[in-house]
Amino acid sequence: MAALWTGMVVLSFAFGLVNGKMDAVSAAALEGASSAIQLCLSMAGVLCLWSGVMEIMNRCGMSAKLARAFRPLLQRLLPNACRDDATLSAVSANVSANLLGLGNAATPLGIQAARRMARGQDGVASDELCLLVVLNTASIQLIPATIASVRAAAGAAAPFDIVPAVWLASVLSVTAGLTAAKILARFSRRIS
Repeated sequence: MAALWTGMVVLSFAFGLVNGKMDAVSAAALEGASSAIQLCLSMAGVLCLWSGVMEIMNRCGMSAKLARAFRPLLQRLLPNACRDDATLSAVSANVSANLLGLGNAATPLGIQAARRMARGQDGVASDELCLLVVLNTASIQLIPATIASVRAAAGAAAPFDIVPAVWLASVLSVTAGLTAAKILARFSRRIS
C-alpha cells in the first residue's frame, strides 16, 4: 500500500513538473495536508468523548447490563464467544459503539473482543471471529455520530439529515454480511 501511495505522489509531482503546474500541485498538497489535520482534530474530540463514555460504562457496570441485554441476540450469533463474560462484554460494547455510529471508538473494543476470541485458535480465524469482523464492519447505526461530526466540520446545515439513509444502508449491509458469512461458513465446513 505504501508503494501505491508513494507512486501516486511521485506521478502527481512528475505530471505537475512536466505540465508546468508545480505551483498548483504544491498548493493542493498543502491544502490537503491542512484539511487532513483539521479533520483529524475534529474527529479526535469525538473519539475521545465516546471512548471516555465507554470506559465510564465499563467502570460503573453498565457494560455488564448492556451485555445481558444483548446476550439473547449474541448467543444466537456467537454462541462460543458468549460463554466467556469478558468476551461477551467486549462484543457488547463493540456493538453498542457501532449502534451509536462510533466506528472509531468501536474499533479498540472489537480488537479486544477479537483477541479474546482468537485465543487457542492457532492462528486460524474461527467462523465466529469472522462473523464478529463482519458485524463490526457492516454495523447497524442508530445515531451516525461520526458521519454527522464530519458533515458538521465540513459545514453541513443539517448534519443528521442522513439518518434514514444510514438506517437503510446499515440494515442492508448487516443482512448481506450475515447472510454471506453464514453461507461461507457452511460451505467451508463441507469442503473440510
